[in-house]
Amino acid sequence: MIVAVLLACSAGILIGISRQINGRLSLSTSPLIASFWNHVVGFAFLTALGLALGDLLPEGVGKVPWYDYLGGPIGVVFVAAGSWVIARIGAVNTALMMIGGQMVSSVLLDLALSVPTALLPTGLGVALVLAGIALSQGKRRS
Repeated sequence: MIVAVLLACSAGILIGISRQINGRLSLSTSPLIASFWNHVVGFAFLTALGLALGDLLPEGVGKVPWYDYLGGPIGVVFVAAGSWVIARIGAVNTALMMIGGQMVSSVLLDLALSVPTALLPTGLGVALVLAGIALSQGKRRS
């Protein structure tokens, strides 16, 4: 469990760094170009890693339903939107809004997919995150 928590925290740190780098690139170019280069470089890196480790195209990859590949286009929109937003509202506000959106959509997806979840603690957690976002926005205005 500790390894999973550390990996999740590390991923969060890398997302913050990535958003900053893409936001700076979008200021020099555009959010679309920043997203394009993010994905081109990421594709090249993952291809090299996949070739080095092997198993880049595992058996049965053609049997995967088409909609399971929608993460790619959604990721493009995520990176482009994040690159545009971070340059305008800052890293903290961008992270807060993204985390709030992730929390709400994750709970809704778990409910829609009938994933067993403790609804009261989960709902309370989401409410606290959203309240924290609201409080931080109110403080910034004053």
